[in-house]
Amino acid sequence: MRFLIRLIITAAALWVATRVIIGISYEGGWLGLLGVALVFGVLNAIVRPVLKFFTFPLFLITLGLFTFVLNAFMLWLASPVAAAFGLRFQVRGFAAAFWGALVVSVVSFLLSMLIPDREE
Repeated sequence: MRFLIRLIITAAALWVATRVIIGISYEGGWLGLLGVALVFGVLNAIVRPVLKFFTFPLFLITLGLFTFVLNAFMLWLASPVAAAFGLRFQVRGFAAAFWGALVVSVVSFLLSMLIPDREE
């Protein structure tokens, strides 16, 4: 159940990014957006730790600010991977990816605050 909630939160955050950020677009319904959220989540679970390992010195030098660049790259990477699955999600350029990643992070954080940690 927790996985499904996280997937819905990510999909909602991606939807907000498509509405707020020029250069990020999605054509399709909510089911497809859940697919994009799944692609984004899988990439963050598999690719992101590898990239973090190899870019660790940049994290140290920038005092963690390189996280924003890594988040932007992950959002940009979700675009061609989602397209490979027939999902029409597109991120055009680094600036759109950067601002979109910030929006996705903030919206995901805010929505996660509304969900209790444990089901009782």
